[in-house]
Amino acid sequence: MGIGKIGKAGFFSSVMCVNVPEINFFTSWMFFTQIQSYMKTTKNKSVWILILLMPIVLVVGFISGRQANEITPATIAAAENLIGLEFTPAERDSMLRNLEGHRSSFQKMRELTLDNSTSPALYFNPLPHGFVPDQIQKELDWGLSENVVLPENENDLAFMPIHELAVLIKNKQISSESLTKIFIDRIKSYSDTLECLITLMEDEALGKAREMDEELAKGNYRGPLHGIPYGVKDLLAVKGTKTTWGAMPFKDQEIDYTATVVEKLEDAGAVLIGKFTLGALAMGDVWYGGVTKNPWNLEQGSSGSSAGSASAVSAGLVPFAIGTETLGSIVSPSTRNGVTGLRPTFGRVSRDGAMALSWSMDKIGPISRSALDNGIVLSVINGFDTKDKSTIPAAFNYSAEKSWKSLKVAYFKDFFDSERATELDKRVLEELKAMGVELHPVKLETSVDIGSILISLYVEGAAAFDELTRDNSDDLLVAQHRGAWPNLFRSSRFIPAVEYIQANRYRNILIEEMHAIFSEYDVIVTPSYGGNQLQVTNLTGHPALCMPNGFLENGSPVSITFLANLFEEEKLVMLGRAYQEFTDWQKKRPPLFDQ
Repeated sequence: MGIGKIGKAGFFSSVMCVNVPEINFFTSWMFFTQIQSYMKTTKNKSVWILILLMPIVLVVGFISGRQANEITPATIAAAENLIGLEFTPAERDSMLRNLEGHRSSFQKMRELTLDNSTSPALYFNPLPHGFVPDQIQKELDWGLSENVVLPENENDLAFMPIHELAVLIKNKQISSESLTKIFIDRIKSYSDTLECLITLMEDEALGKAREMDEELAKGNYRGPLHGIPYGVKDLLAVKGTKTTWGAMPFKDQEIDYTATVVEKLEDAGAVLIGKFTLGALAMGDVWYGGVTKNPWNLEQGSSGSSAGSASAVSAGLVPFAIGTETLGSIVSPSTRNGVTGLRPTFGRVSRDGAMALSWSMDKIGPISRSALDNGIVLSVINGFDTKDKSTIPAAFNYSAEKSWKSLKVAYFKDFFDSERATELDKRVLEELKAMGVELHPVKLETSVDIGSILISLYVEGAAAFDELTRDNSDDLLVAQHRGAWPNLFRSSRFIPAVEYIQANRYRNILIEEMHAIFSEYDVIVTPSYGGNQLQVTNLTGHPALCMPNGFLENGSPVSITFLANLFEEEKLVMLGRAYQEFTDWQKKRPPLFDQ
């Protein structure tokens, strides 16, 4: 076997690998040992020439490997293209020592382990300058009916709203245990079809339900959520269960802790029945076990990332579920599944025990069958929490005695006039007018480029899952396309810290500009995907109520969104309740699951 058999290409690839850091020296050495072995069986003189050249190859490989790890003026010049700046040769030379120091700092920090629950020392505050939310909590008045008829059909029970189920339980027309069994049976029957369930907590739920029945028998009634079953998005930690975050690298993760939101619901008497799917690491509806389905169209995903929560409520598997939103993850699945979602003001609800994606944008809120139901749930889960420094003390004062007719209501005219607005969107304006609402046109105008400051989300997400990127376990995530988290996390590492800070400075300007708009109105009506309002209001932390308002020709539900000023969710519930009593879109049921 001659040199050609060994492979000239193999030799030259070994030599060329001197340009690859860390491995080049060792690859050359391995080639050298292969030649030694071959020499024992051949007299080919060409091989002796290679033996004489190998010391040179090894030295060049060693030197090149070290140079590849060095920061040089050429390295800086290449990096300048990523940040859109250009420095002089002298400036590049002056940076070398500082950049080496920065990289050394990075490496030292990476030697330590940061848990996802560890937040930065910097906290986002959505409050405009001089704005202080109401701190005086008054007694809540939900205006619930005193008498609700117990339906004979269990399916009718499954699709009843909280505010009716609460009356049935309080009046002892049905026990919490019986109601819980109905929902457990529905979860067992339909959750596989919808691919919406991570964990069914049957034994725990039935035990809690019996406890609530015993308390009620003794005259202890905790409130409208007493004995009401519910579910949570599986990024909330619940002691004794898996908390998978919907992602393969964490599918067996157990967090020995229970989130504040779950504890508050537990104290209010609610019965946790299951943990529902989310798109991996809070994006979309694709999780490690499949794609969560829309009950109205099983060929379609549930949207995300609160995919399982919205799908389960829509199909009558629970009366309500907890979702989260960073950039549309309550609004989007609520729209797709034809349910009612409430995204609270940033800082109103504690995120203690929740997976962090963006510390300055994550929000937790309810998904249910009605605006009133969402208000009932919000009244329980809201409030300052010493375990979450981003929470802001604020009252939530809803009263059925206060008329929605006192509200000053506007609408984003440009969004309703756009080609993207549907006839169903425009019909909402006519329905509001028919209710007696006086609508005022307003424009959503800002001096800030909204898309550019979204880098804050990408940077924080990359930091939250830094280790996932560095140890390449992001390869385990199902979604690997250009817009999926693995690629976004990698590319976000090249966003300069200076630009991240600048984005948040512009965000302050945006907060003040939005406050100026909302200072004149109580509620602003908008198409759910109108213009850039979804991005704007998530960046500024404003609350939103998303409600079904009809169906497209293909049978898919659509929604309308009501917006309010910071910490004024009660106004959303007031107008939302009135709109849903005037219409009945929230009462529609997916035919495949209404049986």
